[in-house]
Amino acid sequence: MSPPSAIQNGNSQLSPSGLASSSRAAELETLLELVSQRATAYVAAADAPGARIGDPVPPKELMSILGAHLSLPSTGGGQTEFLAVLDEILKHSIVTWHPGFMDKLYASTNPVGVASDLLLSILNTNGYIFSVSPVLTLIEKKTSHEYAELFGFTSPWSGGLTLPGGSASNTHSLIVARGILYPDTKLTGNGDHRFVIFTSAHGHYSVEKAAISVGLGSEAVWTIPVDAEQRMRVDVLEEKILEAKKQGRTPLYVNATAGTTVYGSYDPFEAIAAVAKRHGLWFHVDGSWGGNVVFSDKLKYKLKGVALADSLTVNPHKMLGVPLTCSFLLAPDHRVFQKASSLRAPYLFHNSEVDGEDFDIGDSTMGCGRRADSLKLFLGWKWYGKEGYGERVETAFEVTAHLATLISSRAGFHLLSSNPPPCLQTCFYYSPNKRDALLNTAEYNTKVTRTIAHELQASGRFLVDYAPPASPEDGKGEFFRAVVNAPTTTKKTVEELVSMIESIGESLDVDV
Repeated sequence: MSPPSAIQNGNSQLSPSGLASSSRAAELETLLELVSQRATAYVAAADAPGARIGDPVPPKELMSILGAHLSLPSTGGGQTEFLAVLDEILKHSIVTWHPGFMDKLYASTNPVGVASDLLLSILNTNGYIFSVSPVLTLIEKKTSHEYAELFGFTSPWSGGLTLPGGSASNTHSLIVARGILYPDTKLTGNGDHRFVIFTSAHGHYSVEKAAISVGLGSEAVWTIPVDAEQRMRVDVLEEKILEAKKQGRTPLYVNATAGTTVYGSYDPFEAIAAVAKRHGLWFHVDGSWGGNVVFSDKLKYKLKGVALADSLTVNPHKMLGVPLTCSFLLAPDHRVFQKASSLRAPYLFHNSEVDGEDFDIGDSTMGCGRRADSLKLFLGWKWYGKEGYGERVETAFEVTAHLATLISSRAGFHLLSSNPPPCLQTCFYYSPNKRDALLNTAEYNTKVTRTIAHELQASGRFLVDYAPPASPEDGKGEFFRAVVNAPTTTKKTVEELVSMIESIGESLDVDV
């Protein structure tokens, strides 16, 4: 029996069959039109007066609300069930397009981002070998090279590859560091090396995860304290490297950060690079969050010394509004990735090397299946240009500075960040009793912060995160961490946030 027609009786009802349709293009056109109507309405609603960012619903309650929509049937429900589930997803998801989404280090994408993601889904190809993704391979090569050049990696061989997120990029950088500095480990493992890797106390947890992934264990990660500006103390880094050597261990890798997760600080790259070079360590920079200031001629000074790195992680899906996920691992010479990772599996890779350049990118990773995420940055860059991305970044920094100034001038607020903050998050306390928050107990500050954060979300107008201090010297109890995501977060947005925190605080009954 042949599969049912894509369009039944002229009513645009799609077939639930997973088999090939006699009119796949017509089927796609119908479905895209139905989805597009809902998607554009969803985005338009986020900009409407009184729009809600979403309603907080506990997991079990949400499971009950969704009910049968979460079940997976033996007989497909076709278009009717698809659209019903789609409507429930849109109804109960957090609206990252909303101006008040200030919770994480990313927000909504943009029209060109949606279109590029759609194109990748239509192509549905694997970016591991040139033969099945010829254009996307060249785009990844070109984009990563020009991206790397922005950071000062000016060799003709500079560039890199995309990986599924900053954590994956950081992990791969550690694999590459070990394979390049100690080639025997590629065949025999860690052996008797007893490697040690170093990162600041404010470094991302993915560094520990990376150590676990490569068999070092989390105890192989030695954290370095930070200075008054929340930056790695280079003097202590060198002391710890020497201590590791005295213990008969092998210092392998130091991770510096461009835009830490909580405070947004930038480590002193030049000084760290000098120590790493002196002791033979691989120098990696995790610029997942703050690296994209490189697009701004005004702000790229924050990255001074980053060109000395052996590898660099940077995420266009943060700060630039490229759709999740899009993470690059870059290097002065991208050939190190292939050298450290290649197995040349003959059933996949058929010698795609031309003039020393390998075009089977997947052989430079530890995976196989890979989405060609570079296309999303490539098309965004084509659309907005370097200047457009630079203006976006600068606007976000201006709004962040405005928020910090507001907080520093209002009674009851205590600014933990510098003014202006080093990156796009502002850390602060709010004390309804108008006392300096550091005079309150940690328990009181934590309760106030959590209660107000919950009320902000319940209002449907804001979603703001909070964090504990990294050490007792950094604060007293949990504090707010508000993230500016341009262009949706404006000066008006942050003014409304401050006013709403004050309004909630006035009616708050919390014992000291």
